[in-house]
Amino acid sequence: MDMTKPELSRYALNNYRMASYLLFAIGLINLRYQTGKTDVLVNSAAVFVPGFIALGLTFIKGAHGFLAKREVMVALGVIGGILVAWAITN
Repeated sequence: MDMTKPELSRYALNNYRMASYLLFAIGLINLRYQTGKTDVLVNSAAVFVPGFIALGLTFIKGAHGFLAKREVMVALGVIGGILVAWAITN
């Protein structure tokens, strides 16, 4: 086992997937319930597209080393939290 390469645990992988589903679902719900509002597609896409991309990354084995880095976990957690708060208050 190479100690220089971080390894993504199945729990961290599951957390990434659940957070991605959350962003994807909130973005689509936002799209549905704000029908008729101006720029609703852009606002909703700003939430569900990152969720879709993050979900896709969890299924690519080559991306697991990137996702296992602590700084990536923190950055994605902060960005995800901001997107969820923005989607709820928008």
